[in-house]
Amino acid sequence: MKSLHLVGALLVILIGPALRAAPRAATGCSVNPGKYQGWDAQLVSNRWVKLTFVPQLGGRLMQVEFNGHSYLFSNPRFRGKYISPAEAKGDWINYGGDKIWPMPEGSQDENHWVIQSTAIDDLPYYFETLSEGRQCVVRLTGQTDAITGMRIVRTVSLSADTPEIRFHAVMENDTAHPITWSIQSVSQYDLEDQSHPEDFNRDLWAFTPRNPASSFPDGYHVRYGLAEDPAFSLADSLFRLQWTYFGNEVWLDTAAGWLAIVDKESRYGMIESFKVTPGADYPGNTTVIFYKNGPSVRFDRKGMASITEASPVTVPYYMEAEINSPIVTLQPGETYAFDTQWHPLAIAAEPKEMHSSGVTTQRLRATIQGENLHLQGAFSVFAPGNLIALFFSNSGKQIGQADLQAVDPGQPVSLDLNLPVTQTIERVSVKLYGVDKQDYGILSTTQIEK
Repeated sequence: MKSLHLVGALLVILIGPALRAAPRAATGCSVNPGKYQGWDAQLVSNRWVKLTFVPQLGGRLMQVEFNGHSYLFSNPRFRGKYISPAEAKGDWINYGGDKIWPMPEGSQDENHWVIQSTAIDDLPYYFETLSEGRQCVVRLTGQTDAITGMRIVRTVSLSADTPEIRFHAVMENDTAHPITWSIQSVSQYDLEDQSHPEDFNRDLWAFTPRNPASSFPDGYHVRYGLAEDPAFSLADSLFRLQWTYFGNEVWLDTAAGWLAIVDKESRYGMIESFKVTPGADYPGNTTVIFYKNGPSVRFDRKGMASITEASPVTVPYYMEAEINSPIVTLQPGETYAFDTQWHPLAIAAEPKEMHSSGVTTQRLRATIQGENLHLQGAFSVFAPGNLIALFFSNSGKQIGQADLQAVDPGQPVSLDLNLPVTQTIERVSVKLYGVDKQDYGILSTTQIEK
């Protein structure tokens, strides 16, 4: 068998995808007032992303756009309208978008939240711009909710350098007694087929890793709807949901700290990441929930089952991705913070690996082809920059590297390169460096196949 060697200590590969233009430098981040579907809005944007906040609607983030692609659902019934809690008379007004809710839900006692129009979900939030330029930071401060005793303050950050969106949600006890709650990030993704608005997107997927020590026998728990819904599946320790127009809610106790929404039709997706606290008390032992809006089974007085009538007008096409914080008890004046991050990106396949630098959709392979090392893999990155291959000996010592190609979150990455070699190597890693040489970490690593 031929030995494998690396040519020199540094290779600069200028073939294939490496000929793509280098990433553009960031041009800044700005916050501007504007309009969105008839509402007064605040627009936070950099060269990749535009965030549209409507503070009047319970501080909602109503839309996220990446490379011109819109992610979030906006309910046509309420566009441009505002219905106060007094006018709603206890009903829940579903405007759409993304928001923060209390958990657990229910009506059995005062430690459960009945979904309804309240200060948390439907009173105006105070909007502030804390910074612009190299980083945009905005803060939305809610009003005290008499039912739960909490007040929500949400800080959202978007830098000039990447499409990453950071959320810092703070729950404050604004009473004179202890309160016990979890807070939940609730994002409604639009499922309307943009080419045929009367139909739904049939290639929208949701993923999250199955907990190998799950408290649920199947690795997930169908809380509402059909347990045998064909939309759900498990394979390679990954929970998959292919959206169908049928009402369902599935709970998962994933410990991996991420979920992925992948629209294979548009080739765009969103990674939502968060921290899981081992041993913490989560609502229903659940860290992630997916809810599919749609018709459901009902029973008449004789116990006969039927499917409820539904149309896109009365039961619109959307799916919720929900992330729970641990349940915490706060004394008067105490606060609890819950952090999440979103990574909008170009992606057309299911995630195989998740790292700080991006997503692997086809695992890295390194094989000998004659006198060359052949690298192959597919990825989606969280930041613009350059991919570097790092080469290691059998003792784990780095013995060389090679520049591979410029990359951008707006384009999926496909590696298919041959590298000439003269030094013995055993392992290769692909790493992402930003345009200003920031080290974003390993994207994928593999042993050399011999």
